[in-house]
Amino acid sequence: MRIGIGYDSHRLVEERKLIIGGVHIPFEKGLLGHSDGDVLCHAIIDSIIGALGLGDIGKHFPDTDQRWKDASSIELLKHIVELTRAYGYEVSWIDSVIVAEKPKLSGYIEHMKDSISKSGIPYGSVNIKAKTNEGMGLTGHGEGIVAYAVCLLRRFESQD
Repeated sequence: MRIGIGYDSHRLVEERKLIIGGVHIPFEKGLLGHSDGDVLCHAIIDSIIGALGLGDIGKHFPDTDQRWKDASSIELLKHIVELTRAYGYEVSWIDSVIVAEKPKLSGYIEHMKDSISKSGIPYGSVNIKAKTNEGMGLTGHGEGIVAYAVCLLRRFESQD
């Protein structure tokens, strides 16, 4: 088994869609980023890459590479899940936290889990929690959204 931790944050800006966990959430602002700015998927990606010992998300999807401009983070996650399998591992468990003062995210969590499952991570292997920061800091002042994720990878079971 291997364990990895991931983190991501993006600033909220006008004239962007808010995408979290692969789900479009109606809100007056969206997350600024080179791709779609999906903090949850980025934190999950970072946790998987960390568990594999392969650096971080910026190494695999640099913001200087136009291939990733406005890319779907679910597609980026799918790529990392395939890389995980190529290294002989599978995602056993993801535990994650999204920190946002607004919008309220609890009603979207099941949709996020469904969307993330399209990347190859089983629906039942993802836990998502939505929290506020009680009015403090970047998230509390409504300037941005943060996500954290922990990943547990396990080696494929031999089929022999």
